[in-house]
Amino acid sequence: MSPRTFDVIGAAGPRRYFEGLAKEAMAHAYLFSGPTGSGKKTFARRLAQSLLCEAPKDGVLGYDGTCAACRLFTAGADARHPDFLEHVGALKIGDSDGATGFYEQEDLTARDLVRQLSMQSYSGGMRVLLLGDVEFATHHAANALLKFFEEPPRDVVVLLTSSAPGRLIPTIRSRLIDIRFAPFSSDEVGMVLAAQGKTAEEIRLGVSLGHGDATRALDALAGGDESVRSSVAEWFFHVVSGETPADPWATRETLYEGLGTIKTLVRDWVAIAIVGPDAKLMSVDYASQLERLARPHADASVAMLAQIDEAQRLSRTNVSPAMVSEIVRMALTSRGTGS
Repeated sequence: MSPRTFDVIGAAGPRRYFEGLAKEAMAHAYLFSGPTGSGKKTFARRLAQSLLCEAPKDGVLGYDGTCAACRLFTAGADARHPDFLEHVGALKIGDSDGATGFYEQEDLTARDLVRQLSMQSYSGGMRVLLLGDVEFATHHAANALLKFFEEPPRDVVVLLTSSAPGRLIPTIRSRLIDIRFAPFSSDEVGMVLAAQGKTAEEIRLGVSLGHGDATRALDALAGGDESVRSSVAEWFFHVVSGETPADPWATRETLYEGLGTIKTLVRDWVAIAIVGPDAKLMSVDYASQLERLARPHADASVAMLAQIDEAQRLSRTNVSPAMVSEIVRMALTSRGTGS
């Protein structure tokens, strides 16, 4: 039996669950839920590789990394395993008359997936579908997959990941086994950054800014105008300075991360108001800009943080991102300020 590996960081609970599971006991669909940047999609991809690895093994987890299937998982976007299908983000309903094979088009839809999962396995084994950061563009798109979840084809496993599982319609969520992912520890965020080739100084800064979120840490290190964090921070400083931001930031894809950035900036802003320049900040790269802001009053600070908590709660529902952003804007502009 070839040596096997399962190359993921953290995820101790999900790892224990699948280590104790026999392949024939696999359910047809799992929901990997937890905060952004906690390794859900990476775990799902490694689980898919484990299930499709050709090397014989007991249990579910692990792959040898050398078989033909494993080589397809490591060969890049141009070489995809024909029995592994992945879609990230919002899923549309699609054309009822379409007839496509695996990866014959880039923008997959719910109906495409149903058709493709009804096909026979190319390798004669399992087929695995990963819906990462899953969102259904409409209820029709969700309902197009509902029959699949009610009567799944044999030897098909679907892995959904979401940081806001409350947005999934109950009829779908009730048919999934929910596997919870905890935030990374600081050491685990450091390990993720090291695996990305970051320097020791970048790792120190990324761990400081990530707060258990590897995606946020990498985004913060990326910097520049393309960074969600930098765009949200620019919006924040415009709003609290009494200016009208030029561009909106809130979309389904950026909402969770953006609210986390805003809450961290508000926390640091309040900390400076209470402690002064010696306050220990979470957003250390924005320290000078935060120190130049007018100080919020103590009572207003409590109300502002409570309103942002409410915005975070709403972000896990189907309330529009623009409305959540407006709630946050009103919270930031209605506070009293001192000198």
